[in-house]
Amino acid sequence: MSESSGGDDAEAAGGTDSPSTTDAADTSDTPDSAPGTEQAEASDGSAPVVVCFDMDGVLVDSEDYWHAAEREEILPRVLDGDHPDLDEVTGMYYGEIYDYLDAEYETTVSKSEFMNLYDETAETIYGEQVDLLNGARAFVEELRREGVPVALVSSSPRDWIDVVLDRFDLSFDLIAPAEEFDGAGKPEPGLFEAAIADLGGVPARAVVIEDSANGVLGAARSGAYTIAVRDAHNAETDLSAADEVVDRTDPEVLYDAVRQSTRTMRESVSGSNGSSG
Repeated sequence: MSESSGGDDAEAAGGTDSPSTTDAADTSDTPDSAPGTEQAEASDGSAPVVVCFDMDGVLVDSEDYWHAAEREEILPRVLDGDHPDLDEVTGMYYGEIYDYLDAEYETTVSKSEFMNLYDETAETIYGEQVDLLNGARAFVEELRREGVPVALVSSSPRDWIDVVLDRFDLSFDLIAPAEEFDGAGKPEPGLFEAAIADLGGVPARAVVIEDSANGVLGAARSGAYTIAVRDAHNAETDLSAADEVVDRTDPEVLYDAVRQSTRTMRESVSGSNGSSG
């Protein structure tokens, strides 16, 4: 099993039903970070500033492994003829990936067979291969200590998310998998809008960190300040819908971008924009 970067690799509490807050394992810092607490509220009484992290390709380097598996194993087994560019489906819930492929290409397996193949691949990717972004656990904890509610908003199903939470000792105020949202997932904005609302926030005072074209589009369409991370797996991906793009290979640049945008929002009376000018 791969070790996480920066030593962030211990057992953790997973999420509870989504949209929902994390369970009793997080009670040690709940008074400082729960949505709606006095500390989380802006000084003028407006909605709290909130942060939403994507998981795949942002917190863990799973897209490096998913892209190889999809390109070399999964898509050749489930499609006859043309294959999509991976940017077409990256960031989507895998049930919706099948629906898209079935509509746009020629599928050769049932939806249940397709999803079983993804589940089998996920066991190895999340249980053995992925590494956590260096310093990610400490940064999430930093935000929560400062009264900024933090959500994990992912197209991965809860079972996959729980493996990552457990391996790397991660805790969030909200776990929001696309499979548990009653509506279309990324690139539509509803998943982000619901997660932000469940944290007690509004999109104009929310920061979303994403890496896929579909995720960036969904976040931007919600009205949240959108930070895209660029890495080898998405070197050619169109991330222009984001408010800013940072290099994932230097995590401190990402964390500073989040700090700056949340600070600007918390200091702003209007809360109309997360940019620093």
